[in-house]
Amino acid sequence: MITALVISLSSAHAASFAKGESFHKGGTGECNGCHATGASEIALRKNRSAIDLLGSDASSTCLRCHEASDGSVTPQGHYIATSGLQLGEGMAPVELTPAGDFGWLKKNYRWRGENGRMEESQGQRHGHNIVAADYGYTADSKITMAPGGNYPSQKLSCTSCHDPHGNYRRAADGTISNAGLPIIASGSYTTSPEPGPNGTVSTYRMLAGKGYQDKGGAGLEFRADPPAAIAPVSYNRDESVNDTRVAYGSGMSEWCSNCHDRMHADNSGRASQHPSGKNARLGAESASNYNSYVASGNLNGSMTTAYNSLVPFEMGTDDYQTLKATANSNGSNRSGANMDSNVMCLSCHRAHASGFDSMTRWNVSATFIVYNGAYPGTDNGAPESIAQGRTSGEVKKAMYGKKALSFASYQRSLCNKCHAKD
Repeated sequence: MITALVISLSSAHAASFAKGESFHKGGTGECNGCHATGASEIALRKNRSAIDLLGSDASSTCLRCHEASDGSVTPQGHYIATSGLQLGEGMAPVELTPAGDFGWLKKNYRWRGENGRMEESQGQRHGHNIVAADYGYTADSKITMAPGGNYPSQKLSCTSCHDPHGNYRRAADGTISNAGLPIIASGSYTTSPEPGPNGTVSTYRMLAGKGYQDKGGAGLEFRADPPAAIAPVSYNRDESVNDTRVAYGSGMSEWCSNCHDRMHADNSGRASQHPSGKNARLGAESASNYNSYVASGNLNGSMTTAYNSLVPFEMGTDDYQTLKATANSNGSNRSGANMDSNVMCLSCHRAHASGFDSMTRWNVSATFIVYNGAYPGTDNGAPESIAQGRTSGEVKKAMYGKKALSFASYQRSLCNKCHAKD
């Protein structure tokens, strides 16, 4: 699931709401939660923004409530970034939302590779480099435009993807628009109400849809609506016992193509990268692989228990009730794929950031993601080329706390969940 990057609250407001969605309730929150509305506030911030944001920029305004600043070492609700003060050497970002913790953008790693040369995994390669000056997040220094697209990196913010005023809504018949019946609640959760004749629910994580142009001046207009998806209420959590299963229904890759269109198809219509989207059905063979694959060397799995949140898939449906019945964080539905399930961008990547290059869900650059029965680290004798500068604790956190013993003693890439090469 993608996690909300939404409007933040003033410090006074932040203490009064347990979760970000309590403030937004699926749509526009209190104006003074994000904007200076009094004359004295406006005077103090007159050099910041024409719209008088309480932060120096859009993302800084969001992070006023969505970055954990209380020193907690356990994941909490609506936080999507760990404070920079908690990101020292060997320390992993704390938050475990399905989209990932932006704190990984501040973690840099260096190691000596098998060829003897120094290699590195730069923080800015770990995710979407939002610009949030107040919190030390800056634009990507090397990639100036969205890969496969025309969105300028200097303009990337939370509101590049999420509509800060939450105008986009889902009606009872499933249609999405940015106007119409009022939004009565969030549409992101298993507990969200049904849209009906008197009201609608917001799109998944307040993602923007067709016609959206963010206020950052990037000049790009969205051509695709948000995906159909539902998250469990408890979504920011350790997955050592049960997976956090976001029910991805359809449309995720199509929505990602708003900024990354050439990553999905070249001028001939052929996919230029790994196939993804509604036309990238798993088919009988890959679905069978997914369901039987447990770990390297173990193809004895069952469809009833095959789901793995490190390799999610789209179900090929936008039916609200079906998605609600599937999303969970207690292991109540672990069912695997069928031939009509499809690969999407989030099958391999996280939406915000991860502990690995290209914000992948596991380390695709290492030969083993588990080595000698443990997560490889600089602290447990794993080869330097496999530990890649990380401690075993950092790797475990990047793998969302899943137990190393749930994999093979020498576990290879989770690409094998669909391809079953090892």
